[in-house]
Amino acid sequence: MSEVKLIDIKETIFAENVVSAKTVRDRLSEHGVFMLNLMASPGAGKTSLILKTIDILSDKYRMAVIEGDIESTIDSEKISAKGIPAVQLRTGGACHLDATMVGAALDMLDLSNLDIIIVENIGNLVCPASFDLGARKNVLITSVPEGDDKVLKYPIMFSACEVLIVNKIDYLPDPGFDIEALKTRVSNLNPSMTVLELSCRNDDGIEAWTDWLKHQVNDVKLSVQ
Repeated sequence: MSEVKLIDIKETIFAENVVSAKTVRDRLSEHGVFMLNLMASPGAGKTSLILKTIDILSDKYRMAVIEGDIESTIDSEKISAKGIPAVQLRTGGACHLDATMVGAALDMLDLSNLDIIIVENIGNLVCPASFDLGARKNVLITSVPEGDDKVLKYPIMFSACEVLIVNKIDYLPDPGFDIEALKTRVSNLNPSMTVLELSCRNDDGIEAWTDWLKHQVNDVKLSVQ
């Protein structure tokens, strides 16, 4: 009987992604660019938050967006209409972005002329959590209509992120959403996670988000001086 040869595809993919993520991180650090990886389920408000952020901060910071989508370019077209550089990563079926994809997108941007890059990951609360993109921070959005139990159903995602944005608080009060229960579950799982409550629709809480983002960008700038 011949010997069975095993190739662990998952392990190989993750190992290669770690190397690519370091390359991305080094490139961004060299240019003093802050990049965040924005993740959420479909409809939670990723694109709405990005557009709102552009409206508030684009006169102060040079921004670009990397858009991940399985097929369409509709979100990148919205970004481009704001006069912001946008690179579309159309995965053709892949349920997440990886560092190699992001590295290819960086090749299409002038990093010496940027302060902030926002990566809008594929709408998915499973696969994106496992892939380091080389971003400085991972940010997760959940929304009131989704309910308060997502942290119980997708703990890996909530563990992988430094910031949780609770969007669509204009829906509150809602009998299906207990904000304090959500915060308790988050604190039990990821005690260092920052929770920000906001509404992209009416701007409630948006200043806390943009203040957090400005602080992150300024920290990166100071680190390269």
